[in-house]
Amino acid sequence: MTDGLRLRAPELRGRRWLNTGGVDLDLAALRGRVVVLDFWTFCCVNCLHVLDELRPLDQEFADSLVIVGVHSPKFEHEGRPEAVEAAVERYAVHHPVLDDPELVTWDAYTARAWPTLVVIDPEGYIVGQMSGEGHAHGLATLVRELIAEHSAKGTLRQGDSPYVAADEQATALRFPGKVAQLADGSFVVSDTAHHEVVHLEADLVTERARYGGEGVFNEPQGVLVLPPEAVDRLGYDLLVADTVNHRIASIRLSDGRIRTEAGTGEQLRERSGSGPALKQALSSPWDLAWWIDRAVIAMAGTHQLWALHLAADPADSTVAVLAGTSAEGLRDGVADEAWLAQPSGLATSRDGKRVWIADSETSALRSIELTDNGFELTTHVGEGLFDFGFVDGARADARMQHPLGVAEAADGAVLVADTYNGAVRRFDPATGLLSTVLTDLAEPSDLLPLDDGTVVVVESAAHRVDRRRLPASATAGGDRGSVRRAATDVSPGTLELQVNFAPPTGQKLDDRYGDPTMLMVSSTPEALLRAGAGRAEGLARALEIDPTVGDGVLHISVRAAACDASGPDGEVPEHAACHLYQQDWGIPVRVVDGGDDRLELDLRGV
Repeated sequence: MTDGLRLRAPELRGRRWLNTGGVDLDLAALRGRVVVLDFWTFCCVNCLHVLDELRPLDQEFADSLVIVGVHSPKFEHEGRPEAVEAAVERYAVHHPVLDDPELVTWDAYTARAWPTLVVIDPEGYIVGQMSGEGHAHGLATLVRELIAEHSAKGTLRQGDSPYVAADEQATALRFPGKVAQLADGSFVVSDTAHHEVVHLEADLVTERARYGGEGVFNEPQGVLVLPPEAVDRLGYDLLVADTVNHRIASIRLSDGRIRTEAGTGEQLRERSGSGPALKQALSSPWDLAWWIDRAVIAMAGTHQLWALHLAADPADSTVAVLAGTSAEGLRDGVADEAWLAQPSGLATSRDGKRVWIADSETSALRSIELTDNGFELTTHVGEGLFDFGFVDGARADARMQHPLGVAEAADGAVLVADTYNGAVRRFDPATGLLSTVLTDLAEPSDLLPLDDGTVVVVESAAHRVDRRRLPASATAGGDRGSVRRAATDVSPGTLELQVNFAPPTGQKLDDRYGDPTMLMVSSTPEALLRAGAGRAEGLARALEIDPTVGDGVLHISVRAAACDASGPDGEVPEHAACHLYQQDWGIPVRVVDGGDDRLELDLRGV
């Protein structure tokens, strides 16, 4: 916070509380404890990263710290009570969660991005606010300081957590993610919440084998059956996107051997990379497809596609970015300049010319293909980060809602698992029309058309994989929708952008080799910004808003590197440990006379 001003934390208000055994919490009940509010939504991969970062803090400070998740939905489906309950179980959220579908608490704390973290001291005052991921070290430092300060003041109250575990249900599969078919007609399914890959017979019920388990896989998603020539060369049958372990693993079906083929087990922070596959960190790989002579990875955590070239000896395998700058959004064109937004489903076309992409955060169907100009991305359905719905028709009208799976049928049509609409959609590349073929599904996350005209559908929230026959005619979809976040009113002309960043105690911005910060700004539509777009060092910039363009979205990405300052005079020593802080914002803006002429965002404000 600024200028030593102490701000009293607003009350926590929403529809209901989860993980409390039916007890409603308020700030009075939490007084005397350090509280961290985690504003999250379950579609957001960065929010899932933060859940993982918070777990060690929850354990270390169990008697003094209370983490409260404030679920603030982006998509319409995420506001449904049953969907929130499923997400809390799916992602193993083991702290109290306030269900805030109308964004009441979100607005009270002026949150602007998923995820946002707010720290409240034992006396009920806000002492820190930060956006994005990578804050675990700084949070731990701040919590220790608050515990020491309020222990000395006598205002710290220690005790048991208000968390009460919900009853668990036993099912054969738990939140399955992806499915693939083997040459003998059997199937492999990622049993995500059980942390396993399951080999099923052709009936999709009888189990042949299970691979992995907790401690081996961690929420696996994509499963890829390798082509015969690759199996002969590499000596294994499957690749698995081991999502939370940030790696690509292989499975040899003959003896069940599981081996890492790419990734270090650490989450990628730099959002770029290439080189030896076993030395390169990855970030939430979500799906896989075989294209040309290598595996394409949907790198959801960095909004990119990567390519993995596999060698018989994993030490000789390599990875490289195939598409995406790491900016989150929808921009077509040459692959290394294009934008994606949490790509989560991949499928190679039957003619091998392209890979279809379910680009979940833009609710889009996209593709990548090799042209005379190199690799290029094209959008077939979808408009942007804040546009979604359930509408059939041509691209100008068609809408989906956070699709996670895609596949090409024998007739050349593209089937999409339209996850948050609970539907299977059919896109005809020849006409450019989107239609609806199956509805009333429970969060379908993948699908696989079979030669007999049926389609295997993974209904993740129903914990099953089922075979469906597509109807002869399509049904009609529903309505358009948009993200319910309030737009920020800004004045035409100059808008001063300031990103606040205060390094944690014991760290400082490392300027030994130049400015350690970077700010990248763009807009949708592009013409909204007359000046100020682009990438440059620094945390402040003057933007020039064009009043003739109307409403739009400012896309802001920031990065700051702070290093441990352990020298005798508080300087950064030569080989100090450094920490990268970064966040992407999509800020809807409305250009009006009398609007704000200054936009402040907190990367880490204390």
